[in-house]
Amino acid sequence: MIKRILTLLVVFATVSFAQIIPPKVSSQQMEYDFGQVARGEHVKYSFVVTNVGGDLLKISDVRASCGCTAAKPEKDDLAPGESTNILVDFNSTGRSGKQTKIITVKTNDPDHPEIKFTLTGSVVEPGEQGNLTNNPAMFFKETQHDFGTVEQGKVVDYTFDFVNKGSSTLQIRDVKTSCGCTAALVSSNTIEPGKDGTLKVQLDTKNYTGRMSRRVTIYSNDPTNPDMVLTIFADVQKGTN
Repeated sequence: MIKRILTLLVVFATVSFAQIIPPKVSSQQMEYDFGQVARGEHVKYSFVVTNVGGDLLKISDVRASCGCTAAKPEKDDLAPGESTNILVDFNSTGRSGKQTKIITVKTNDPDHPEIKFTLTGSVVEPGEQGNLTNNPAMFFKETQHDFGTVEQGKVVDYTFDFVNKGSSTLQIRDVKTSCGCTAALVSSNTIEPGKDGTLKVQLDTKNYTGRMSRRVTIYSNDPTNPDMVLTIFADVQKGTN
């Protein structure tokens, strides 16, 4: 009887905790400036949303401020501590000059039922990228990668490609990861105008289970994006052995 009462008290406390601490939406990066792109190119970026509350966070709607921009979440429901990508795809066809696009995300967070992300940059004629200023411009072809399902204990890696679209030398000053389970290695600390570079990211899933979300921040002398953030994801599951 006493054991049953204790069990009921634990269940009641758990339910009460969820009721006291509602879902809470959070994101460390609310803006992204993609620099310059040639008309016709697509800019793809992912904003990361995390539930830092105590109850299930539901994403009810994601909308962009114009038809040239598509935005959608990878997941609609986030358990406490869980994260997801808001995938954004800006089509620069028919666009010219400075661009500002707003992505609105609606959730059941009672304090912040709506958060807004901002995507900015400039669209130029093909061949004109980097000629408008005498600055480096670091451009990543993609800023997130999902490893999918990974067996616990496995080490997986992925290589991000980037290019210096500016007109002066790009200098990588530092690369930092959000935890010791992630390592990152850049191909070179200096990238000349028009040249490509790579960033190899390695994720160690030892001692982790469930959905992982880790960030890699690249610090450079690009005045537009001095601290570029990349995100990697994995669903870590215990092996059958």
